[in-house]
Amino acid sequence: MQTHSDERPAADTPAWMPVAIGERGVRRFAAGDTNPRIVEYNDQTNLVGYDDKISWCSSFVNWCMAKAGVRGTGSALARSWLDWGTSLERPVYGCVAVLTRDDPASWKGHVGFYLRHDAECVYLFGGNQLDEVRELAYPVDSVIGYRWPGTR
Repeated sequence: MQTHSDERPAADTPAWMPVAIGERGVRRFAAGDTNPRIVEYNDQTNLVGYDDKISWCSSFVNWCMAKAGVRGTGSALARSWLDWGTSLERPVYGCVAVLTRDDPASWKGHVGFYLRHDAECVYLFGGNQLDEVRELAYPVDSVIGYRWPGTR
């Protein structure tokens, strides 16, 4: 049986996760240059034509979903994912995790794909995480929602 780095059986892997993981290492270019792959991510949202110098976490999630044949939000706002699909009471591998940033009442946020969590941190795979596509840990209390496409 095939497994992934987190030892999940391949049969349990959502279709968008291999797409996302395949993008590992894509990163924002230095000032004066633009990564065309991030422009592609933005083209899946209302940021069509924008460069890689803006927040692109939601663009990345939308792009991965589109490549897997799943309709995303079409929005560059991370919190747009709170109105997408169905809410999960408990996270599952590959679900969309929405996080608050700064003030919980603010429009600002972050979005990525859930990998795992422990008592202090939730580990997400996503875009615009330290300016690249990678895994990164966030405080578990910053999560404001877990979402899954359609009905579950």
